[in-house]
Amino acid sequence: MKTNGKDLSVEKDWTTNPRWKGITRPYTAQDVEPLRGSLHIEYTLARHGAERLWDLLHSEKYVPSLGAMTGNQAIQQVKAGLPVIYVSGWQVAADANDAGQMYPDQSLYPADSVPNLVRRINQALTRADQIHHAEGNNDIHWFAPLIADAEAGFGGNLNAFELMKAMIEAGAAAVHFEDQLSSAKKCGHLGGKVLVPTSEFVQKLIAARLAADVLGVPTIIMARTDANSAHLLTSDIDPYDREFLTGSRTTEGFFCIRGGLQSAIARGLAYAPYVELLWCETAEPNLQEARRFAEGIHAKYPDQMLAYNCSPSFNWKKKLDDATIARFQTELAAMGYKYQFVTLAGFHSLNLSMFELARGYRLSGMTAYARLQEKEFSRERDYGYEAVKHQRFVGTGYFDAIAQIIAGGASSTTALAGSTEAEQFTPAIPSPEQVVTKIESPKSGAEA
Repeated sequence: MKTNGKDLSVEKDWTTNPRWKGITRPYTAQDVEPLRGSLHIEYTLARHGAERLWDLLHSEKYVPSLGAMTGNQAIQQVKAGLPVIYVSGWQVAADANDAGQMYPDQSLYPADSVPNLVRRINQALTRADQIHHAEGNNDIHWFAPLIADAEAGFGGNLNAFELMKAMIEAGAAAVHFEDQLSSAKKCGHLGGKVLVPTSEFVQKLIAARLAADVLGVPTIIMARTDANSAHLLTSDIDPYDREFLTGSRTTEGFFCIRGGLQSAIARGLAYAPYVELLWCETAEPNLQEARRFAEGIHAKYPDQMLAYNCSPSFNWKKKLDDATIARFQTELAAMGYKYQFVTLAGFHSLNLSMFELARGYRLSGMTAYARLQEKEFSRERDYGYEAVKHQRFVGTGYFDAIAQIIAGGASSTTALAGSTEAEQFTPAIPSPEQVVTKIESPKSGAEA
């Protein structure tokens, strides 16, 4: 319903829908409506992902995820049972950017690289869903929400607005921004980080929300602060930041500040009204520090959801004993850290697995590869791993079905039948006795 260009249904949704409880918008629906254009475009994957992620955040003790660098990694994560996927800017910088370069995490890559990886991951998940659906299998929800890294926005407020739109168009369910200066952005575990004034970053969060509202998608926004370990600030103009100024300046003209947890809490409190999730980047896996941040935020905003980076930059076994590592995430969840993720899981798993295979292959040739293949077979048998049948995995049978439909069922050029995969990788049909034995002798929980 519209009156004089004002979409009253949007205004009502913002004020009455529990989804928007606690979210501040310093603009009106009447401001948004003229920016939407005359034709409504539906962003199905982004909307579905945002709504599913919101439900998970409110129905689960916490939502875990791993960073994926490729579509195939994302498929494996979903098949293994993870509910959401993280799309890391660090990983994009390292090995998945549109420049085709290997970069450190310093916003050196083209700004559309993360949206393009989001799109590739969603396309891979779509293919997996098509393959399974065509085979009559519908027991897996393939369209896992994607939580994407927008870095420091790659520029000012308008850059953040456009980047947020690109993320939604690619199908991201949630997007996070950090309060660093975009031109000097660093990985949160590097030195030399420069913060922008608190009020400047708030405007960037508003720009992201406005972009989502213009596209009509309930995208979840996460604000990250690097104030815990940053010691530089671009300007002293914001009174909110002045208690942390030291009075010194650098040769570049930056203002020196006292970083630390109190600075991070102060910024978190300023960002909370504009976002669904807050993330304080930390230097080590420290439950006491996490509790102090959570308590500092929840003293004013008791319902604020938090996020925690279970980072590969931490030496987990050096910092914590096995028992603490085992309970780390459940303790975080009890503090309100509803989203917990391993940012660089894709990078580390890809590199280690290939190094181990290459080293074994150098030492023992095909024995090493056959050993990997046997491990694949065991994972297929015990847990449903599917990539061992690589032809079927990428959709050969799916496109055979298309070819048969086009040819009226008379195609002689289908690919999977007669392939080595069909001959060598299709298991023999078990006897009725084997089936009964398998049903009557399930694995114990430990074995499974």
